[in-house]
Amino acid sequence: MNLSDSRTAGQPVRRISAMEAVLAHLRGAIERGEYAIGDKLPSEAELCRALEVSRPVLREALRALQTMGLTVSRTGKGTFVVASTVEDPTFGDYAASDLLEVRRHVEIPVAGYAARRRTPENLDHLAHLLDRMERETDTTAWVAMDTLFHLAVAEAAQNPVFRRVIEEIRDALARQSAFLNELGGRREQSNREHRAIVEALVDGSENDAVEAMAHHLDRVETTLTDIVRASHTDTPTEGGTEA
Repeated sequence: MNLSDSRTAGQPVRRISAMEAVLAHLRGAIERGEYAIGDKLPSEAELCRALEVSRPVLREALRALQTMGLTVSRTGKGTFVVASTVEDPTFGDYAASDLLEVRRHVEIPVAGYAARRRTPENLDHLAHLLDRMERETDTTAWVAMDTLFHLAVAEAAQNPVFRRVIEEIRDALARQSAFLNELGGRREQSNREHRAIVEALVDGSENDAVEAMAHHLDRVETTLTDIVRASHTDTPTEGGTEA
């Protein structure tokens, strides 16, 4: 089975990466019961040979399986299956559902406060950050700037407590952002949503800022839901992979 990072003709609208193909294959095998709860997955070397992918690609897929709550990695022992279905991904110390609930209660009103209280310096910083994000092609660098963007919105609200809350969940936000970008192709859409937030802040429109942030978090939730609900029947063929 070849799930290597190859490009072929006739691709769908958004071709998936080799990591996504490996993840879909392993997730499908777990959901079908080919690997039961308590089973140990084959070694990295065995999986790389069987799936014909590089070790970095495989390790990304294994990390995603763990984030989904399907496996755990035990140092020196390997990767073990702990669940047969995806329920609620975990990002660092927080479950996705808990993280999103808090974000809705904090970041939506914060955007409104930011529209009323932002300074010219806040707007310059956000505009510069957004320009960099829209030019960035490296996912890791983009994810780092994504968390900075949400911190900058909190700073524009002129309340240090809001910034402290976002700082507390910053690691989880970065993990979630990377997950959504790797599996949901969210980067360009996120850039558009961020642009709408900044435009509302520039206009000083509290209502528009609140709506733009709410829409952004709605799209985050939708993408997460789509990933969680994905079935092994969606497992791609070799021709649909993208590097």
